[in-house]
This record gives sequence, structure tokens and C-alpha cells, in this order.
Amino acid sequence: MMRPGPGVLDAVDALHRQRVADGIAPSSVWGVFDRDGLVAWGGHGDRGDGAVPDADTVYRIASCTKSVTAATLLGLVDDGLVSLDAPVTDFVPAFDAVRLPTADSPVPTLRMLLTMSAGLPTDDPWADRQESITDDDLDDVLRAGLLFDSVPGTRFAYSNLGYALLGRVVSVVSGAPFTAVATDRVLRPLGLDDTVFSAADARGHVVTGHRRVEDAWEALDTTGPGAFSPIGGLFSTVRDLARWGGWLASAFTGTAAPFTDPATAVAGPLGRAGRRAMQQAMRAVPAEALPGSTRATGYGSGLFVEHDPGVGSIVSHSGGYPGFSAHMRWSVSTGLGVVAFENATQARVSAAASRALDLVLAESVSGSSAPVEPDTTADARSRPQTDVGREPGTEAVLPATRVAQHAVTRLLADWFDDVATVICAENVPMDVPWDRRRTAIADAVAEVDADLAAPPVAERSATPTHLRWWLPGGRGRLRVEIRLAPMAAGLVQTLVVHAERQ
Repeated sequence: MMRPGPGVLDAVDALHRQRVADGIAPSSVWGVFDRDGLVAWGGHGDRGDGAVPDADTVYRIASCTKSVTAATLLGLVDDGLVSLDAPVTDFVPAFDAVRLPTADSPVPTLRMLLTMSAGLPTDDPWADRQESITDDDLDDVLRAGLLFDSVPGTRFAYSNLGYALLGRVVSVVSGAPFTAVATDRVLRPLGLDDTVFSAADARGHVVTGHRRVEDAWEALDTTGPGAFSPIGGLFSTVRDLARWGGWLASAFTGTAAPFTDPATAVAGPLGRAGRRAMQQAMRAVPAEALPGSTRATGYGSGLFVEHDPGVGSIVSHSGGYPGFSAHMRWSVSTGLGVVAFENATQARVSAAASRALDLVLAESVSGSSAPVEPDTTADARSRPQTDVGREPGTEAVLPATRVAQHAVTRLLADWFDDVATVICAENVPMDVPWDRRRTAIADAVAEVDADLAAPPVAERSATPTHLRWWLPGGRGRLRVEIRLAPMAAGLVQTLVVHAERQ
């Protein structure tokens, strides 16, 4: 297997250097790996103490955690302690109170939750703010009821709540907190000693997350472990995550590969068959969920799987939390991969990581180590983006979504913070404080001279809990978009108001 040459590595480094120069994030760090671990790394910017980030600097890896959650659960399956076809109610009794979308809907199984096909809505903004809640708090959410975008088991939708439930299952089956089980069964046996669920447990320097406010970076607080840690609670380093990706990729070699216990011929905490199963597309991801992607994509177990006509399967996952962006991806056939971290909200470091792996693989296939010019064009391969959709009929939108639309329409015409607090989930003012949001909305309305009392001139919907509509204006039109959190109360977790000039 050919390792990347200096020309390609320089090009990868240039991608991340440019991102810091462009103000996308205060710092950016990357690593290239193969099945044996880290091959090369580089870092740019200030990690918060005046130093440039390195391969041992600690970042929150957010939803890259889901692959660890999946591996932990699948290890329990291998041990015969749980079945993937068991309903979630066997382990989370509070789910019994959830009203399913149709009379003949099945109760979501662990397999449905694992493969993002339990029918629950996409919930990134809301779920990212739930990490520290308790099991009792999560039970209260379930007992109050949930919304569904589809009948369980019928289609893909990226659900963090689903992985929080899987974490509870792991805890119930093992009789210990999820964070302890994942650490003891998966992380420590693989030597991932710098991968932790609490920043206080990190051995290296922990980077602070930031969000952009006008021309300055605003530091954000770090949340602690809780019921939603299984969705994205891990902190890690480029060195550790490269080791993790290499271990998963090694499942496709002709031998038992590293981390093998000779007494059992099982590689680490999960055998090769289990690791290969994680990296198989079990549920198709609709094209509209990944705008800009050029490859057919599916979801396995805690991992996305893309099909590339040149090299075959490319396995990946992104992570996005308030203040952080992470991405890991590798080629199954070559074992070559890339990891990258940045400490800014919505930085989408997946764009750079995706381009970086394309450069590495192009050299691997061609056999040339000549310098490669970096392409800094961003792509959309990050978390699923389900805000691009079809023209809906009235049946495509839940009644709760229509109720929320009318409430938001009234709010825009006559804004009161206390009314917004009733309409929106708690993440909305945490993501953008009310005063900043009010100012931005007023500026957007004024920019296009929008008529807030007029009926919408167009509507689109991607899922039953999502709606986008446009209001007419004298100099263009105003785009309003909402997405509901998964609770039956119908609270708005995403509120976007944007001016579109003529």
C-alpha cells in the first residue's frame, strides 16, 4: 500500500491553513492515517494557549461518538446479552407512553434506532443542547409524547434521540452508566486513552469551542456527560481518532490485523465481522438529505457509507456541536483515511476532510506523488441537511407544523421574547440570543421590504416536521424556515429568517 507523498500532504495542509486564514475557525488540525494508525498530521491557528494544535490536542468530536456507541452495543450483541430486533420498550419502559404514528406502526427496535430508521425527526439543534440531562429527564420527554416523520422501519432520518435511547439500552443491559461501559469495553482496550467523555478527564490541552459574532470569536461553555452523551459526548485527539478509524478499516484486510487477542482471534472489543457490519449501508440516505454530494450514500451502524466508482466504499461520520466541528472518513479498499477537527460552530470541516481524502486517494490510485493543487471549494458532506425538499401537499406536513407556522407568522409581525420562549425549544435562544435574533430578523425584513401580513407566495417541505415558506416584499422576498423538535408539544428547534433580494 502506497503512503501519501509530500506533495499531497502539503496540499492537505494548505486546505486547513486556508480555513484559518479565511476566519472559518480559530484553529484547524488534520491527520492522515492508514490501517496501522496515524501517518501524518498538521495544525494551524491558536488552540487557545498561544500554541498551534497538534495530533494530541483535545477537541470535542461530537457525532463521531455514534460509531463508538454502535460498537459498544454490537459488542453486547456479540456476547448474547441483547438482540437488535428487540423493541426499545424492553429497556426503556417510558417509551410505552409514546403514541406511534399509525395504528399498525411497530415499536422501534434497536436495529431501527441503530440505522436511523425509527421514524423520529432530525433533531440536531435541539439534541445538541440536551447532553447533560438525566435519565429521568429523558423519560419525561418520552412520556410527554414524540412526533414522527415516518412509520418506524420505513425510511432514513438522522435522529440523535435514537442514539440517546441506544445509550440507555447499553446502560440497562450492562448495569452501569453508558459512559463507563463504552470506556471499559471499547476505548481503553484499543488504547484510546485520550478519548474521554468529560473534558476534566483529558490528559492533553482541551480546546475551547467558539462561535462567530460579527468580527469576533465568542467562547462557549462545555457541557458535561448525561443522557445524551451517546450522541456526541466524546472528546478526542487526531492521533486517537486516526487509530479508531484504522481499527475499523482493518476489518477488511485478509488477516486478523492489529489489536488481535490470539486466544480468541477477536480484534479488540468487536470482531471483524461486527466491524464490517458497521460499515455496510443498511438504510439508503435520500439524495435530498445530502445536497451537493456526488455519491450514493447509506447509513450503517453509527457510520455513513458512500459508494465511489473508483475506490468503492468510503466510510465517514461528521460531528457538529456548538463550538466544534469534526470529521473522519476512510476508504475501505485502501485503508487510507483522514480526520479533522475545528473549534467553531457550523465550521463544516467535513468539506476540507472530504477534499483531503479525495487527494490522498487520487494519488494512491494513480501511483503519482507529484504535488497536487488544493481545491478549497466547500462541499456539503456533513450532517444530513434535510432542509431541501419537495413541493408538499397538505398531507405532507403535520398539523403541529402548521400550528407552529401560524405561531411564527404572528411572532414575526409582533415580536415578544416571552412569546418566542413558548413557541421555541430551549436551544433556539441558546444558539442565537433573542436580542441578536430580533435584530437580524428586523434587518432581513427591511432589506426586502417584506409584507409580514401577506400569505406565503410559495412553500416547500422536506419532512412532515419541516416547512419553508416565502413572504413577498418590495425588493425581493423573505424566506422563513422552521423545523420542529421531536417532542409532541411541537416546539420549533430551527428558526431561520433570510432576505432574498431580487
